[in-house]
Amino acid sequence: MPQPSSQLRALGALFTVAALAVGGRAGVSAGIVGGAEAQGTALIAAKALVCEYEGTQVVDNAVLLMKDGKIQAVGRQGELQIPEGFEVIDLGAAWLAPGMVGLHCHVGTPNPFFPNDINDTVYLTNPGLRASASTVASNRLLERSFRGGVTSVLFIPGSGSNMGGQGVLIKTGPGGYEQNEIRNPGSLKLAQAGNPERWTIGPGRTFMNWNTRNTFRRGIAYAKRWEAWREDKGAKPEHDPQLEVFQALYEKRAQVSTHTQIYQVVLMTITMVRQELGLDVFIDHGSFDGYRAAPLAQELGVPAILGPRAIIRSYDGFLETDGKIMGMAAEYQRGGHTNIGFNTDSPIIPQEELFLQAAIGVRYGMDDSNLEQIRGLTIIPATTAGIGDRVGSLEVGKDADILVVTGDPADPRTQVQMVFVDGKRIHDGEVDRP
Repeated sequence: MPQPSSQLRALGALFTVAALAVGGRAGVSAGIVGGAEAQGTALIAAKALVCEYEGTQVVDNAVLLMKDGKIQAVGRQGELQIPEGFEVIDLGAAWLAPGMVGLHCHVGTPNPFFPNDINDTVYLTNPGLRASASTVASNRLLERSFRGGVTSVLFIPGSGSNMGGQGVLIKTGPGGYEQNEIRNPGSLKLAQAGNPERWTIGPGRTFMNWNTRNTFRRGIAYAKRWEAWREDKGAKPEHDPQLEVFQALYEKRAQVSTHTQIYQVVLMTITMVRQELGLDVFIDHGSFDGYRAAPLAQELGVPAILGPRAIIRSYDGFLETDGKIMGMAAEYQRGGHTNIGFNTDSPIIPQEELFLQAAIGVRYGMDDSNLEQIRGLTIIPATTAGIGDRVGSLEVGKDADILVVTGDPADPRTQVQMVFVDGKRIHDGEVDRP
């Protein structure tokens, strides 16, 4: 059984103090078993936060083996044998954790004047636009992201129109676009209210819902025509760049990421996109009184990736009630929701401060007794985005995207000592510190 997170944070604070006492991090020693050329790497740590979606959460006195960019094994010291020829890195009192996953990122193409400029609102729905065409891999803001422990992000268009276009899932580490791409399309960005009202003629919510539904229906019909052709049940359709993404959505190879907030709009997200149209969708923001839709979201399997607004005043439609301050994550939990993650809407909140969103969630009432805080930064968003088979936990066969930290990764007192992406050390706090 996982330890209560209050214990994790207390231990993390002790490890941080110990690390500072020896010059910034716990002692690290390395060697190769058998003295031969390294065939893989073994990390030895005080604790590994495994964060399986269902299953093991914590391994104490941990050994993690990685080779060829993948995790080979995770177990306890004395029980898991380190193969001959593996480089051994003894991290002392440090912990291991999965790289964090951010599902609302606008800093994939940094512009020094307009860092959040992916808002080509030609039409009210623009499903054919692609954020991947504007992605600048390894840019300075993504570099800051991985130094803060965020190793995978969903880079998406803005919310100036109801469909801003297609997002792309990328890793934040150094390298070119092809090396860092996880999946393209990563999502279809939907924004149902809050910003699109300012598009051209100032459409109201009724027209936006009608037009959005109409675009979805045309897209799904397009995907079905291609499905019929592949099954020799119809003529080959003509390619339509505006509707291509709906093949991925219809076949469950991508999700709809939805800028949605207040109860009425969150409810429309769930009932239109998931219940009526049958597409995979997740709540992205979900703020104000959006938590009132949590029971239905849980029932229909719609995850909630909350932020950057982490706290709210007691709210009823458009009117503040008693002014009580509430934590959004806690309110979704009270509604029975269990698939809760966090986002920063970077650069609104810097991408590297994703951990802080989870910390605030717990500070304002989120139950963290089963590592919900860490899971909301790792395996929950990874599973939500359909990439939980690659990232989000320290499981055999997954990408070796690993953090070496001095304690609970969501504790602001914790330091990120090292970052591995695909098994390569891309950040070392002692070497890379300014």
